[in-house]
Amino acid sequence: MRAFTEEQTMFRQAYRRFLAAEVVPHMARFREQGVVDREVYRKAGEQGFLMVWPDECYGGMGDRDIRFEQVIIEEIARADVFEFFAPLHSRLVGPYLDTFGNAEQKQRWLPGCVSGETILAVAMTEPDAGSDLAGMRTHARDMGDHYLLNGAKTYISNGLLADLVVVAAKTDPENNPHAMALMVVERGMPGFERGKKLDKMGLAAQDTAELFFHDVKVPKANVLGDPSKGFHYLMHGLAEERLLAAFQNVGMARKAFDITRTFVMERRVFGKPLSAQQNTQFQMAAIEAELDMAQVYVDQCATWLNEGQLSSARAARAKLLSSEALWRMLDLGVQLHGGTGYMMESPICRMFVDGRVARILAGSSEIMKLIIAREIFADDYPSLLD
Repeated sequence: MRAFTEEQTMFRQAYRRFLAAEVVPHMARFREQGVVDREVYRKAGEQGFLMVWPDECYGGMGDRDIRFEQVIIEEIARADVFEFFAPLHSRLVGPYLDTFGNAEQKQRWLPGCVSGETILAVAMTEPDAGSDLAGMRTHARDMGDHYLLNGAKTYISNGLLADLVVVAAKTDPENNPHAMALMVVERGMPGFERGKKLDKMGLAAQDTAELFFHDVKVPKANVLGDPSKGFHYLMHGLAEERLLAAFQNVGMARKAFDITRTFVMERRVFGKPLSAQQNTQFQMAAIEAELDMAQVYVDQCATWLNEGQLSSARAARAKLLSSEALWRMLDLGVQLHGGTGYMMESPICRMFVDGRVARILAGSSEIMKLIIAREIFADDYPSLLD
């Protein structure tokens, strides 16, 4: 029994209607133009769907239950509109402003984020630094009343749409590779430039870009929290980020399962439905059991997060298992579709290329295994925690 409240169930129904009216009819155009219209964010904000958790004084509902975001992600999966990645804005980036921002910063930025007038992104990844944040080269020099920011970021989701970008930059690169600041760079700041939209394997409508910073003057009023503790701030948000990825993985896998189930029941082979073949039944039975087990664990992780008990290793397990299960489902889906599954006009084919990134984003499967291993062997090999 899944632990959604009556309010969350009503929220799900309303959000499903929103997607059907404002997103689904336009997805073909969004994919062709390579980006979702800004207007979709504003409409989501108007109806209270963009950022649920901020306090009412900022325009939100003030309910921080992660299950609201789980509902949003599951409905995005059900509608097959993964490129409308509102959770990146709402629950990956927004909390940095709330958790580490001061009262003035929250009042300055959160209302626009809730309304959809202001779109968010976070910039951590660099060409030579992904999961290894200590390898970051972007740096910020203290100039008294501001920081001088220089560097480059890549693979930044919402890179083109974003009005505010939370940028991670080292503040003492010579002496302390972990000393870094999270600073909010605003659209239009001199020296802040965006590269062209990156041409990805999948997720055609989800804009991903390179960002460049050339002597950008970032006021100290735009720095979140302690300018030497940005590394720890990023670590604070990674467990939740990986859980959100797990929500999407399971939702996407379930959508692929449903598409494949419908296809094998309709496709006839040797005079019988493909679903009548024992191999098809066994393959679908095995993956369905795997997805059910993944869903149970991911739901438990949501409970742990709400209770403040979601550890890095627990989140890593959810992300690892869900992304690998998704990949197996997508591969099976294409296989059971046969030649149809290899055609880009087929939903399962597009989902196959869209879903490949799941084993990479928010930390690759290999990184997840390292995190889990650290917990398993920490007592025997303390150096693993370094």
